[in-house]
Amino acid sequence: MGESPTHSSSDYDYLIKFLALGDSGVGKTSMLYQYTDNVFTGKFISTVGIDFREKRVVHRAHSTEGAVGRSQRVHLQLWDTAGQERFRSLTTAFFRDAMGFLLLFDLTSEQSFINIRNWLTQLQTHAYCENPDIVLCGNKADLEDQRKISEQRARELAEKHGLPYFETSAANGQNVAKAIECLLDMVMLRMERSTDKSIFPGSKNRSKYEMDEAGGGEGGCGC
Repeated sequence: MGESPTHSSSDYDYLIKFLALGDSGVGKTSMLYQYTDNVFTGKFISTVGIDFREKRVVHRAHSTEGAVGRSQRVHLQLWDTAGQERFRSLTTAFFRDAMGFLLLFDLTSEQSFINIRNWLTQLQTHAYCENPDIVLCGNKADLEDQRKISEQRARELAEKHGLPYFETSAANGQNVAKAIECLLDMVMLRMERSTDKSIFPGSKNRSKYEMDEAGGGEGGCGC
């Protein structure tokens, strides 16, 4: 597992934890590496349990009128979960600590698409609230000749559940950053609009959502 470097709370304004979910082999690990390191390896190595990547970003809030608000320094922790059922009890323990979710399926795999419904049920059961922020990603968009799931079919599912949808490729980077930035926009907007900040994982009733490293719980969360 990657080791989280020590940061003081003055280094960033927010610590945000996202969880990548989906069946084994859909490309969760590859997508996160593409986002944080701009690298891709075609070799499949199954994630054992849970791992994470980290990235610092600057988020600029947009008002409903389109005006750009002040910049926020965000430390993103991107948690990578194992897709296999045998790790499910371990990975679901991390659901409640995440503020947003990247839900992936493989555009070349019918079964991974069908299983999206099961993952959404898991999220409703284990996430910190009943309607957490989720972005749906149809990954492996570069393998067009092997595609099993049409864009229209995927979009219909996304619209049914009220989810943003992106067709992504961990291999060439297509829409990877856009999908994660979309999720960050959703989470930051939810925090901005919420009158009860204590509902968010790790908030400890504070105005900033940084990690309390002195008393951090499992997964680096101060909750």
